[in-house]
Amino acid sequence: MGFVHVNIRLSNPSEPDRAEEVNVLVDTGATLSVFPSGLLDRLGIQRTGQRRLRGFGGVIMRATGTVNLTYGGEVAGVTAVFGEDSDPTVMGVTALESLGFNVNPVAGGLDRVEMLI
Repeated sequence: MGFVHVNIRLSNPSEPDRAEEVNVLVDTGATLSVFPSGLLDRLGIQRTGQRRLRGFGGVIMRATGTVNLTYGGEVAGVTAVFGEDSDPTVMGVTALESLGFNVNPVAGGLDRVEMLI
């Protein structure tokens, strides 16, 4: 058991060819996903809001936007937090659930789950 890291593809919802692969920590304790601001800027992701968040040592404010996240052949539009240099790169639980996966800490990866509507 331990930390689970996966490779994902991030892309601009308006321009899907603007994409990059990134390795992330899957964090089921994080609601939202956090990616480096520089990466999101390169992809042309627009800052559409601000969120007050608890974490990274206290209460912080960060810009948010929507990015397409691809893993295991599944694509989901997720809220992305524009991370600062000191912020970890993580895939949060809302992205994990939107894609239809659960963490398998024993195998050190993700397992597909049946989606409910």
